[in-house]
Amino acid sequence: MRLVIGLVMAGMALLSYYGKTQENPLTGEKQQVSLSPAEEVAMGLQSAPGMAAEYGGLYPDDKVQEQVKRIGNHIVKTFSQYVQSQGHGNPYRFDFHVLRDPQTVNAFALPGGQVFITVGLLSKLKSEDQVAGVLGHEVGHVVYRHSSEQMAKSEFYQGLAGAATAAAGDMGASQIANYVAQVKLMKFGRDDELESDEFGIQYMIKAGYDPEAMIEVMEILAQASGGKSRDEFMSSHPSPENRIGKIKAHIAKYKNQ
Repeated sequence: MRLVIGLVMAGMALLSYYGKTQENPLTGEKQQVSLSPAEEVAMGLQSAPGMAAEYGGLYPDDKVQEQVKRIGNHIVKTFSQYVQSQGHGNPYRFDFHVLRDPQTVNAFALPGGQVFITVGLLSKLKSEDQVAGVLGHEVGHVVYRHSSEQMAKSEFYQGLAGAATAAAGDMGASQIANYVAQVKLMKFGRDDELESDEFGIQYMIKAGYDPEAMIEVMEILAQASGGKSRDEFMSSHPSPENRIGKIKAHIAKYKNQ
């Protein structure tokens, strides 16, 4: 009986996951996503103030804020022009913010287009090209709907973990299933990072920025992490060394297009 219940629960999780299939209007890719683009925008706008507060709020220098907005918006404008040339509109509301935290070296994007970079990272960047590389990468996460994909995947793997627990009647099985689910999500996370790297390189070039600056960004990130290589298998981000090789390939691919 436990096995039957577990199988039914697993089947329901599978049906729910594939029932969330949508075509990304910007990339044409079919994805399993939990939210519509409008819902992603609403979630990002609602979450942005709380997220900023976690990093000490926004950096109190209007000139710095405007510089980052200008660079980010140039990337977005370049992408939107391309999308429009293909007969589509950009449904996302992008905005760019510098966070006050001087210690954390980080940048991230919320669903729908709210993009953040800490002053801790910004202070390590030496050129507008490097800033464009970081922001272009984050725009890529939004365009490829990575957050919404991760939400759908998380719900799916949680459903499978619950099914395993029901089938085994054993907390040990549940713990193993949850571990497997987490590793699966880490793998997807690494793939997302590499996909966003490629997007960033492509639109840096289209926007007139030097794509070689993204290699410099990877070197800065490696130094910020103490110069130690990390275990990629248990990390949600590829190592800077791994990303540099792929970035060079992307530069060769898009530079003469």
